[in-house]
Amino acid sequence: MSTIKLFEEKKVRSHWDAETEVWYFSVIDVVEILTDSPRPRKYWNALKTKLKAEGNETSQKLGQLKMQAEDGKMRETDVADTATLLRIIQSIPSPKAEPFKQWLAKVGYERMQEMNDPSLGMDRARANWQKMGRSEKWIQQRMTGQETRNKLTDYWKDAGIKEKDEFAMLTNIIHKEWTELTVKEHKQLKGLEWQNLRDHMSEAELIFTALAELSTRQIADSEKAQGLTENTKASKKGGSVARNARKELEAKTGKSVITGENFLPPSEEEKLLQRK
Repeated sequence: MSTIKLFEEKKVRSHWDAETEVWYFSVIDVVEILTDSPRPRKYWNALKTKLKAEGNETSQKLGQLKMQAEDGKMRETDVADTATLLRIIQSIPSPKAEPFKQWLAKVGYERMQEMNDPSLGMDRARANWQKMGRSEKWIQQRMTGQETRNKLTDYWKDAGIKEKDEFAMLTNIIHKEWTELTVKEHKQLKGLEWQNLRDHMSEAELIFTALAELSTRQIADSEKAQGLTENTKASKKGGSVARNARKELEAKTGKSVITGENFLPPSEEEKLLQRK
């Protein structure tokens, strides 16, 4: 899960690895904040070379992830977990070092709170969606859909679905059954890359996604589905319930439920066109 965290109103690109339950942060973003350098990449490259020359193990614990750059493209960048990042911070003389350490601790603590009490995470999500200008109606539907999703994944866990790719496969089956598009194809239709598809769905898309997942869980539960094969069958049945409902609605309204609309900020070209 890629996201943006703010420290003193400055962006820090972040990634939460749900499998290992570890936060990863863009080192370049942190270096820029701590040094106020106009060329943070050059500063970081020099520091990384220095750490390697000193035999510091920190440089060996860095990873790389694709994160959205200033130009909107996904580019690989050095990332570090909290422990590694703290060691890097110690190597940078900055009056912001201590406040940043406290900020890191707060980010980790908030995540632990959310894992123990998911409602806190939803409260923070609601606040973020409000800042993005989403309507209360949309936010409520998004949160309701997430609750339905969580109940389905809880069922899958109890039914023997453990692997990350199995969750993704079942999710894609449900999605393709009701939309007749894979998750990837639906994201392409909306012009999305790394963004969360559900955060860019219309109210109708959210409702039908929730219907498909609710139907899947109830069908799986009624059939006592266990393992991947049985849950695959239940997923297809659940998705088809929502597909039939979608087609009936589209026949009566003459409008497609599946849409290319999204909540992406307008491009520079679109901004120019809007001014004309």
